[in-house]
Amino acid sequence: MKRLILFSVLLLTGAFLTKAQNVDVNKPQLSEDVGLTPIRQGNWMVGGSLGSMGYSFEGESFNININPRAGYFVSDGIAVGLSLQGGFQSVKDYDDIWTYGVAPFVRYFFPEGSSATGRFFGQAEVGIAGASGGSDATLAAGVSVGYAHFITRSVALEAAVGYNYSKAATANATAQNGLGFNVGFQIYLPGQGNQ
Repeated sequence: MKRLILFSVLLLTGAFLTKAQNVDVNKPQLSEDVGLTPIRQGNWMVGGSLGSMGYSFEGESFNININPRAGYFVSDGIAVGLSLQGGFQSVKDYDDIWTYGVAPFVRYFFPEGSSATGRFFGQAEVGIAGASGGSDATLAAGVSVGYAHFITRSVALEAAVGYNYSKAATANATAQNGLGFNVGFQIYLPGQGNQ
């Protein structure tokens, strides 16, 4: 009888300890299996780059920008939209400059190399920019490649690297070009027929 009681106590203790190890702890969500759902035709994307840094080869300058953007998916994986630009530029041996601009963009999500939780993309934009203390409009263009990692069905964290080109609209202006890196997020909103 003592062995039966001892065996029952050990069995209940083992069952209790096993159950205690299976406690469900709320962990932050790190990814979401979304497939093609966020980048379907008719959907919208809203967000931008929160931190964008670059270095100019010619002017020995460092810049940091914030670029909000909104786009519409004209077909599956292709979005067109508008990007606003605001930033700060520190130029060696000169006064600091505040920059601004607006640029239409086209973004293409590559089907190759994609996963259920993320997609590679390419983006091109051409627009007009300006700076504090100057009245000349500047042509600003850029191309970049990046990766969007979906942490929920409608939110993606993004990182991209690219090449930037700009030239003022004056006869003796020199072109500026350089490399840039930015991080940000996008919110993907379903269109009318995609809800």
